Amino acid sequence: MSVMPLIVLATWLAFTSVEIPSPSTTLALPSEPDENTRIDEIYDQESLMLLSLYSLKGNGKADYITGRTVEQHVRSTYGNPVYYTLEFPIFYWWNHTMWNDPFVDGVNGNEQVYQEETDFDVSRYKPCAFNGQLC
Repeated sequence: MSVMPLIVLATWLAFTSVEIPSPSTTLALPSEPDENTRIDEIYDQESLMLLSLYSLKGNGKADYITGRTVEQHVRSTYGNPVYYTLEFPIFYWWNHTMWNDPFVDGVNGNEQVYQEETDFDVSRYKPCAFNGQLC
């Protein structure tokens, strides 16, 4: 066997950089789920965001969350809240990773990882018991 192919391979490896992707870059953020999978909405007055919680697995547990900036919040004639939001979310949470969408243009690949290995804490918005009833 000739030594030449090994020299060529060694030279190529020496001058080629190999990027090892992080877990968040290997998993692409899925598009915003269908409305039928939404299980809850939470209005966060502190951040002026409307959070939509989705259950992609259909088990009633939130596993995909979006946050839209609320531009206006009013009450309907019947007293129900009405939120006027931006068309697309500013952040997404999925698979223990939070993404920020600085262009607020929907899931199209330009989202940036904001924080990895994080869980969404619904109890911040909804206590475990409300008027004696479990959430």
